[in-house]
Amino acid sequence: MKFRILAIVVLFGTSMSYAQMFEIGAFAGGSNFIGDVGAEWYIKPNSLAIGGVAKWNISKRYSYRGSLIYSKLHASDTDSGSSARQTRGYNFSNDVLEGSLGMEFNFLEFDLDNFSRSVTPYLYGGVSLFLHDLLYYDNDIAIDYGNKTTFAIPMAIGVKGRLNTRFVLAAEIGARYTFTDNLDGSNPKEFPELRFGNIFSDDWYVFSGVTLTYTFGQKPCYSCYE
Repeated sequence: MKFRILAIVVLFGTSMSYAQMFEIGAFAGGSNFIGDVGAEWYIKPNSLAIGGVAKWNISKRYSYRGSLIYSKLHASDTDSGSSARQTRGYNFSNDVLEGSLGMEFNFLEFDLDNFSRSVTPYLYGGVSLFLHDLLYYDNDIAIDYGNKTTFAIPMAIGVKGRLNTRFVLAAEIGARYTFTDNLDGSNPKEFPELRFGNIFSDDWYVFSGVTLTYTFGQKPCYSCYE
């Protein structure tokens, strides 16, 4: 019985290795913050964002995806179009380290083994867990008083294409809806008297950039019969 179970596990693992193709690579781009401090632009990168990404392509349409990205979110009221914010003059920086898991959906069939299907737009969604600083303002200066881990929902759209038989280049814009309203120091739970802005609206941040991934693994089974 033990031999049969071991044989089934080995056969299943072997079939999976032949049925998938994997990607691993790097992300580079920029970040911007959307909240109660700074500009009202939804997409306006002003800080470097870097990280890594890995994908498990289970079909021509779907991929499991994981990423780890670091950025120092920054916003300044001097960049705002609001005269009230400009007069206030707040600014902050917040170190963010995000881990994300989810699924990527290709609008077109994306065959890693066929150049005739080598470009497609795509969507990505999942769940993120990110480490960030806790802030409050004292005499118009943002003070860091610790850090916290918080969940976010990533939503990204992009386009990707094969450069050759091994490399895939993608460009995307990904917004994160966070479950905190204090990335900018506007709603410190420990200091309720220092709250300002819209305390009923959580913060967002955006990563915009490119990924370059290297593909490896056996030829996917969805190409074996073409």
